[in-house]
Amino acid sequence: MDQKMSFTEQWWRKLAKQFTYRGLTQKDLEALSLEKLLSLLTARGRRSLTRGINDNKRKLIEEIKLSKTENRKKTINTHLRDVIVLPNMVGTTVNVFSGKEFVPLNITTEMIGHYLGEYVITNKRVNHGAPGVGASRSSLYVPLKWEICLSVIFHFRILMWLSMSVLQ
Repeated sequence: MDQKMSFTEQWWRKLAKQFTYRGLTQKDLEALSLEKLLSLLTARGRRSLTRGINDNKRKLIEEIKLSKTENRKKTINTHLRDVIVLPNMVGTTVNVFSGKEFVPLNITTEMIGHYLGEYVITNKRVNHGAPGVGASRSSLYVPLKWEICLSVIFHFRILMWLSMSVLQ
């Protein structure tokens, strides 16, 4: 059966079975030292980590490690959206602030090397209504146009009703 599948189908099946980051599995990534992990990250992530981790980020990473080792159910709330997801964070849930509320984010293996803020949207979709009065010169007369349109429709219906009554 596998011989009849195309190469891309076989590739997708293997990918669906186990996620690898740059050819390494989750266990391999957790066993790597920080220097070797840095060589696998993109340039932006590598630069961010080599410049140093400030105290707040360090506290968050340690809190995630503690919650993972102790299997605590305590939620972790953070405003730090610029923390890079490391392999030892996988499997935890962190509530990331979106600017209005804390959004729960379950960290998976596909998120390694990305920032926490990439997965929590800070703005919502804008649904524009009709333009308000004064938006343009022609919109000043929108209520008048609507009243004229309604009166024309009303008169047309009366004429239709009268013509129908005459025909009967």
